[in-house]
Amino acid sequence: MSDILHRIVEVKREEIATAQKKISFAAMRSDAESRVLTRDFEGALRRKIAAGQSAVIAEIKKASPSKGVLRADFVPADIAQSYAEGKGKVSAACLSVLTDRQFFQGQTDYLKQARASCDLPVLRKDFIIDAYQVYESRAMGADCILLIVACLEDAHMAELEKVARSLDMAVLVEVHDRAELERALKLKTPLLGMNNRNLRNFEVSLDTTLGLLKDVPADRLPVTESGILVKADVKKMRDAGVHAFLVGEAFMRAEDPGLALAELFGD
Repeated sequence: MSDILHRIVEVKREEIATAQKKISFAAMRSDAESRVLTRDFEGALRRKIAAGQSAVIAEIKKASPSKGVLRADFVPADIAQSYAEGKGKVSAACLSVLTDRQFFQGQTDYLKQARASCDLPVLRKDFIIDAYQVYESRAMGADCILLIVACLEDAHMAELEKVARSLDMAVLVEVHDRAELERALKLKTPLLGMNNRNLRNFEVSLDTTLGLLKDVPADRLPVTESGILVKADVKKMRDAGVHAFLVGEAFMRAEDPGLALAELFGD
């Protein structure tokens, strides 16, 4: 685990301990299990692809640790609506909402506001290391969670996936290299997020996704993450057989995120 991930995981452990003092594990689980109306995250991606379009998971992210605040005028509900509309051209398949406070200036309310403003399925983008967070994710309305292989041991990761599936939630499992991909393939989830950002030096290379593709089974759905900035990047991925994308910063800096999405992924 890289130094930055180690630090983030330690912060998460502290946050979980604090949260359970306010709402017990049993109470959070009960709340999560009472929320039965999930939206079909995987299905939304596959429907876009079946229609010959790019399946875009459009991110709602206020800031990043390396670049600071990305968008000062940050209204999650408006951004979500913009993504869902896509200016009548190309719209998002799903949303991704950052809820991490300390490193990304996120909030759980951002996810609630975004999901309430449109019909798109929503991924909770955070560092999930405990079952409490999985139940918390469903309780706040998330339809999918992110599991980062670099943060988790295999058995623990499988248990978190099992909890998510018991709540009818999808799981996007994120990898950065071949060793992590091999571990991710032990899970049942078909959603493979291939992060093009190096965890140690933060450099981005689309070759990460391209280099891993030959080891991805046909029944899995690869999602390329980070580094999609111009139409040529989209074409490069689609020519290689990658049709699902998670994009954030390129949209967050645009005046109209939905228009930026339509221009990047439109014909």
